[in-house]
Amino acid sequence: MNTLLHPKTKLHCSALLIFIFISSFTHAQLLKVGVAGLSHDHAHSIMQQYKKGEVILLGIAEADANLIERYKKQYQVPDSLFHKDLTTMLQRIKKPDAVLAYNAISEHLGVVEICAPKGIPVMVEKPLAVSVKQAERMKALANQYKIQLLTNYETTWYDSNQQVYSLVEENEIGPIRKMVVHDGHGGPKEIGCSKEFLAWLTDPEKNGGGAIIDFGCYGANLMTWLMNGKAPIAVTAITRHYKPDIYPKVDDDATIMLEYDGAIGIIEASWNWPFGIKDMEVFGVDGYLHALNKSTLQERKKTAAYTEIPNKPAAYTDNLVYLAAVLRGTIKSENDLSSLNNNMIVVRILEAAKESAKDGRRVVMGNL
Repeated sequence: MNTLLHPKTKLHCSALLIFIFISSFTHAQLLKVGVAGLSHDHAHSIMQQYKKGEVILLGIAEADANLIERYKKQYQVPDSLFHKDLTTMLQRIKKPDAVLAYNAISEHLGVVEICAPKGIPVMVEKPLAVSVKQAERMKALANQYKIQLLTNYETTWYDSNQQVYSLVEENEIGPIRKMVVHDGHGGPKEIGCSKEFLAWLTDPEKNGGGAIIDFGCYGANLMTWLMNGKAPIAVTAITRHYKPDIYPKVDDDATIMLEYDGAIGIIEASWNWPFGIKDMEVFGVDGYLHALNKSTLQERKKTAAYTEIPNKPAAYTDNLVYLAAVLRGTIKSENDLSSLNNNMIVVRILEAAKESAKDGRRVVMGNL
């Protein structure tokens, strides 16, 4: 039998072999994760990543039959991936690279209590915890069992925010004097959040508060980053309750002021705005930076008009790319936006803000 192949056939075979090799290599590099809960609407992000083949889902821990059915239909998820709770899931699947939590903030501690002793890293959706007490317990477990404990924020992956940080580090606008972060929208019910998400997002025990937590955490996270991991000296906050008929148990608007040595941070968080806003302004001695959205950054100097800074893609474009880099030792998560150090300070800021708003006083952070 003649085993010689036509040159074109050889070329096609070679191309096929290369494709199979690349596909196998890429598949081997994908993170294998477990998911804890689906009640956070941000869970759609991991499901979209799953549908695009960007992650391997080993299992999903969720007890709500309606949620399970909805996600099964929307993302064509097989029945075999669903488990009644996290403990059961981890007993039935191979050890995941990490567990991603998409449940109520108050339930983050429980996820870490189950995963940490098994040596499984955890990434939770923002913020880290509902209280300093819970955050400290989570940190103690992470340290004891030497796992990564990370927090995911949408704004972490904004090219504009990453570029603001780089320019500040390069002394482009001089020392920071003021930071202003706006985060909000018309309200979670008004924009169509799921009933399962609303059930705990508007519960002061499960979420820790209303807009002050839901959107206040973004500014606290970004400002802690820009201040190189330093906690503010003091926190003062005012909350408002403009929609008690819709959100009877929690605030729907908050203004938080953070005092630093030589700088001030102002966080405006709301469920009352006419449209969604996630932007950041940084005033330096020599200039001003305004990240208008995830991809647009403007700069103004003392004697010049506004100029738009050319877009520079962020080094890490989403939570999975970043998580993989951390777990593989490519980067260290020490004081970045997802780091445990940063997010411990975020929880302290939020707790101080709630205390300030409740008592009508300036709260010194050293007392927390």
